[in-house]
Amino acid sequence: MKKLATMKMLLCSSLLVISVTAQAEGDAAKGKKNTQMCIGCHGIDGYRTAFPKVYNVPKIGGQHAAYLVQALQAYKTGARSHPSMRGIAQNLSKQDMEDLAAYYAGK
Repeated sequence: MKKLATMKMLLCSSLLVISVTAQAEGDAAKGKKNTQMCIGCHGIDGYRTAFPKVYNVPKIGGQHAAYLVQALQAYKTGARSHPSMRGIAQNLSKQDMEDLAAYYAGK
């Protein structure tokens, strides 16, 4: 019984290590340099809406980096549909997405 519990613990630990190392971390400083495409709608800090009475823009400042990367990838592939976001995401590499996500997650 003790051996089984030890094996389960080792397996879980291994999976955790693999999942953490599989996620590349973005560089917030590099991400900050690329925010000009985000500021128009999401605001300088990612918290305000540039046009609050015209349309709703989601808050991106303070969001989890993994969520932001996933959202950008979904816009790039067309899984999420928003013409402006799709156009922006098409021009971003995975590293660009991770850098932007790191910047906005730290806000």
